[in-house]
Amino acid sequence: MELCYQLPVLPLDRPVPKHVLSRRGAISFSSSSSLFGAPDPRQLSQRRGAISYDSSDQTALYIRMLAVTNKTIKPSFVFTPDVRVRSQVGFEPERRGSHPYLGVDFRTLHSRAESAGSIPARRIRRLFSFQRHLLSSRLLRGAPHLNPLHILDEDYCGQAKCMLEKVGTWNFDIFLFDRLTNGNSLVFLTFHLLNQYGLIELFQLDMVKVRRFLVLVQEDYHNQNPYHNAVHAADVTQAMHCYLREPKLAESLTSFDILLGLLAAVTHDLDHPGVNQPFLIKTNHYLAALYRNTSVLENHHWRSAVGLLRETELFSHLPAEDSLGIERQLGSLILATDITRQNEYLSRFRTHLDENDLCLGHASHRHFVLQMALKCADICNPCRPWELSKQWSEKVTEEFFHQGDIEKKHKLEISPLCDSEANTIASVQIGFMTYVVEPLFAEWARFSDTRLSQTMLGHLGLNKASWSAMDPETSGSSEEGESEPGRPTEEPSSRALSQGSQET
Repeated sequence: MELCYQLPVLPLDRPVPKHVLSRRGAISFSSSSSLFGAPDPRQLSQRRGAISYDSSDQTALYIRMLAVTNKTIKPSFVFTPDVRVRSQVGFEPERRGSHPYLGVDFRTLHSRAESAGSIPARRIRRLFSFQRHLLSSRLLRGAPHLNPLHILDEDYCGQAKCMLEKVGTWNFDIFLFDRLTNGNSLVFLTFHLLNQYGLIELFQLDMVKVRRFLVLVQEDYHNQNPYHNAVHAADVTQAMHCYLREPKLAESLTSFDILLGLLAAVTHDLDHPGVNQPFLIKTNHYLAALYRNTSVLENHHWRSAVGLLRETELFSHLPAEDSLGIERQLGSLILATDITRQNEYLSRFRTHLDENDLCLGHASHRHFVLQMALKCADICNPCRPWELSKQWSEKVTEEFFHQGDIEKKHKLEISPLCDSEANTIASVQIGFMTYVVEPLFAEWARFSDTRLSQTMLGHLGLNKASWSAMDPETSGSSEEGESEPGRPTEEPSSRALSQGSQET
């Protein structure tokens, strides 16, 4: 199997133009697997055409570099011959598509670019993805480059700023905020929170690097996914902010804890393919083999996040040991969102609460509470007001059913909750609330018995009742399966939900 990528290169003796800085400086990926409905590999090569992956040697990539010359006012592009490079041994963060992020020395590779011929301007569009084609076409027409984050109407900007003043309220409408920010909710929201907590100044972060990091993170979420997209990441980040403001956490967490919590929320589903782990395993996806069928997606999200941190050099001013510590702890938080390990974390949380031995003065206990907060934020949709919760329920079920349709098309075993003929939105949501959401939020309310916790449980009960009214048969069977509130009995349906919930 051959996968195609793109890497840009610039002469070192030339100042980097703004339009190049705004472009991706790393590897882009598109799967050629027909299971994902991707185009023909030859089309991928034409559109992105820069790197091919050698499946016979997992440490090697064949790169055809893309360069910019300074011979004319308008940029022209040239190809260099194929160059083979090997990734460094050891810890390797990932870029889009889960391939190792390579420490390529562009100076040595660029030296071979000068002898190649230029490509006509009319063919440049095939070198870019769709988003980059819009920018390149403007450049070729001589039109000034407008930053997509600053082209909003003033009225929309004003409304978005007004919404950010209430970013700590539980009924925050992330869908409206995303429309007001022209689809840039994750960037605007996260930048605002980092600034509000004083983290940019405290950790001496370069605002240009912060903004570039957030833009790249937002780009690496797949907007074609109905649920696991940048809006979901923004919603989880807003929920995490609400939890960080809870009295127990606000009094105990350090600024470093808050920074980790926000970064984990922003990147927790980075580059999510829109299918769950069992699907990757049964289709023999290389990600499943890479991570040995264990927390496949979570490991990929983590390594992708680390790749972006290193690409943007967000923490390059910190000692190397501190940067590696941030990466490791970020991974610990993201890996905790693996729904197949739900009972493991929930049992440990319950034991701490029963024995009343959680001491937030200890760094390890604070980190565990951050893990639980992120788990709650990741699946808090059923605890939102009905108008918001219903939209999320429809989106996640659409994504489930889309996976089921793919499995049917290729005659694979249909994953739990993914068969649109055997399930309804109501039945999926009632089961998910009963066996996954209620137990977790019941324990969270024991830990943080506040108005917010009671509000979430209240919305959860009302939303479950609303879905039950639409599907009375499922609601009746789910009530019979509960032994006591918040502690459902372990039934086959519970295990199926854990397997099929794909990190909802």
